[in-house]
Amino acid sequence: MKLKDLKALSAEELIQKEKVFKKELFELNFQRRTGRVDKSGRFKVVKRSIARILTILKERERENKENNGNRDKEK
Repeated sequence: MKLKDLKALSAEELIQKEKVFKKELFELNFQRRTGRVDKSGRFKVVKRSIARILTILKERERENKENNGNRDKEK
Protein backbone atom coordinates (compact mmCIF):
# COMPACT_ATOMS: atom_id res chain seq x y z
CA MET A 1 0.00 0.00 0.00
CA LYS A 2 1.03 3.55 -0.53
CA LEU A 3 2.17 5.68 2.39
CA LYS A 4 -0.51 8.26 1.66
CA ASP A 5 -3.25 5.63 1.89
CA LEU A 6 -1.88 4.24 5.12
CA LYS A 7 -1.63 7.64 6.81
CA ALA A 8 -5.33 8.18 6.16
CA LEU A 9 -6.23 5.12 8.26
CA SER A 10 -6.90 5.12 12.00
CA ALA A 11 -4.65 3.30 14.45
CA GLU A 12 -7.11 0.40 14.76
CA GLU A 13 -7.29 0.02 10.99
CA LEU A 14 -3.50 0.08 10.75
CA ILE A 15 -3.21 -2.65 13.35
CA GLN A 16 -5.71 -4.77 11.43
CA LYS A 17 -3.78 -4.22 8.18
CA GLU A 18 -0.56 -5.19 9.94
CA LYS A 19 -2.14 -8.45 11.09
CA VAL A 20 -3.31 -9.20 7.54
CA PHE A 21 0.13 -8.52 6.09
CA LYS A 22 1.87 -10.61 8.75
CA LYS A 23 -0.46 -13.50 8.02
CA GLU A 24 0.26 -13.15 4.31
CA LEU A 25 4.01 -13.09 5.02
CA PHE A 26 3.66 -16.24 7.12
CA GLU A 27 1.82 -17.96 4.27
CA LEU A 28 4.45 -16.82 1.76
CA ASN A 29 7.23 -18.17 3.96
CA PHE A 30 5.36 -21.47 4.25
CA GLN A 31 5.02 -21.61 0.46
CA ARG A 32 8.72 -20.86 0.10
CA ARG A 33 9.65 -23.73 2.39
CA THR A 34 7.40 -26.14 0.52
CA GLY A 35 8.67 -24.89 -2.85
CA ARG A 36 5.37 -23.52 -4.13
CA VAL A 37 5.97 -19.76 -4.27
CA ASP A 38 4.08 -18.15 -7.14
CA LYS A 39 5.03 -14.52 -6.62
CA SER A 40 8.44 -14.19 -5.03
CA GLY A 41 8.36 -10.39 -5.46
CA ARG A 42 5.44 -10.22 -3.06
CA PHE A 43 7.81 -10.77 -0.10
CA LYS A 44 9.37 -7.36 -0.62
CA VAL A 45 6.01 -5.61 -0.97
CA VAL A 46 4.54 -7.21 2.15
CA LYS A 47 7.63 -6.55 4.28
CA ARG A 48 7.69 -2.91 3.20
CA SER A 49 4.00 -2.50 3.97
CA ILE A 50 4.50 -3.89 7.46
CA ALA A 51 7.45 -1.55 8.01
CA ARG A 52 5.44 1.45 6.81
CA ILE A 53 2.57 0.62 9.14
CA LEU A 54 4.90 0.24 12.11
CA THR A 55 6.63 3.51 11.25
CA ILE A 56 3.34 5.40 11.07
CA LEU A 57 2.19 3.95 14.39
CA LYS A 58 5.50 4.90 16.04
CA GLU A 59 5.33 8.44 14.63
CA ARG A 60 1.81 8.89 15.97
CA GLU A 61 2.82 7.51 19.35
CA ARG A 62 5.76 9.91 19.51
CA GLU A 63 3.55 12.86 18.50
CA ASN A 64 1.04 12.00 21.21
CA LYS A 65 3.79 11.81 23.84
CA GLU A 66 5.19 15.17 22.73
CA ASN A 67 1.75 16.79 22.78
CA ASN A 68 0.98 15.39 26.22
CA GLY A 69 4.38 16.51 27.47
CA ASN A 70 3.79 20.05 26.25
CA ARG A 71 0.40 20.15 27.98
CA ASP A 72 1.95 19.04 31.27
CA LYS A 73 4.56 21.83 31.07
CA GLU A 74 1.88 24.47 30.47
CA LYS A 75 0.06 23.58 33.70
